[in-house]
Amino acid sequence: MKRASFKVEARSVPKGALVFLGRLFFALTLLIFGAGHFAKPTIAYAAAQGVPLASLAVPLSGLLAVVGGLSVLLGYHARIGAWLIVLFLVPVTFMMHKFWAVTDPMMAQMQVSMFMKNIPMLGGALLISQFDAGPFSFYARRTH
Repeated sequence: MKRASFKVEARSVPKGALVFLGRLFFALTLLIFGAGHFAKPTIAYAAAQGVPLASLAVPLSGLLAVVGGLSVLLGYHARIGAWLIVLFLVPVTFMMHKFWAVTDPMMAQMQVSMFMKNIPMLGGALLISQFDAGPFSFYARRTH
């Protein structure tokens, strides 16, 4: 009896397109939420969470997220952009999503979700900081 094979040929999907989609999906959250860091309600929430100098720190963190996200998305100095994302994610994750300090179970679960969303993003940023943007990027255009 012959077994059916569901193996996908690596050549059937262009690698560059998949890498670009990965960068797009990775950067999308940073661009959307980073832009929100310039809004007064976001700044007020951060101040209520104890962020020092929230009126300066929150827009600065938004700038890190947006510039880093655009850099990764476009593949323009993506390693530097990835480090900007790391600089954004580490303090935001541990200052804004302190699920261990929340007593309300629903709010604690929401903070766990936000915290756990940021951890793989941090991992992705660290990978990009080491391996760069790959195909369909400014760097790839210069080398080919």
